[in-house]
Amino acid sequence: MLAAMPRNHLLVLVVFPLLIACACKKSSETAAAPPPSAQAAQLSLDKPSTLNLRAPDVSRAKFATSKGDFVIEIHRDWAPLGADRFYNLVKAGYFNETRFFRVVSGFMAQIGIHGRPELNDVWRDARIGDDPVVKSNLRGFVSFATAGPGTRTTQFFINYADTNNRLDTMGFAPFGQVTSGMEVVDALYAGYGEGAPQGRGPNQGRIQSEGNAYLMRDFPQLDYVKEATILP
Repeated sequence: MLAAMPRNHLLVLVVFPLLIACACKKSSETAAAPPPSAQAAQLSLDKPSTLNLRAPDVSRAKFATSKGDFVIEIHRDWAPLGADRFYNLVKAGYFNETRFFRVVSGFMAQIGIHGRPELNDVWRDARIGDDPVVKSNLRGFVSFATAGPGTRTTQFFINYADTNNRLDTMGFAPFGQVTSGMEVVDALYAGYGEGAPQGRGPNQGRIQSEGNAYLMRDFPQLDYVKEATILP
């Protein structure tokens, strides 16, 4: 997938769309919804359709990484489809042990291709629709990667600079903002730069098919998420 590139970097946010359009048919008959705890227990990374919880109006996700911790505050009114997807992915543990595979200084840090290739196969076509762009892609704001209309899946990026507001017109809709630990995001390893074939960094196609085995072997300095959780 592609995300608009900085002046000298291609717009590459998500080379392979992996979006989940949770199409949960509503019965014409009213049925009591299971309690939140029961709903959470039903989440399965192998079944994207089960990740269909409605995110709270405002929630917070803590990312414990190899460089330290940061917190993303999720605002559903900014981008409801994106917020719901992100909330579900974090709650189900999708980002645990995933690598920040594309970190470009002065531009953004991107993550979201899973370390297990079989899960990438499952999520490849689990797309969500587009949200209107309500907030701007300023420093610290968080948006899903996209390869065009209707292609958001699991990859997201954190903006490093206010000049990324140029992404607004390209349809990148922020759903959250880093509210603490931005210094950790700034410290994520950026030595590999832009991804292949434009740069020396990892090839997204190979991450999709080979997962963490490829990244750990050929790009061992990449930082990663130890655990991502929704805070109480």
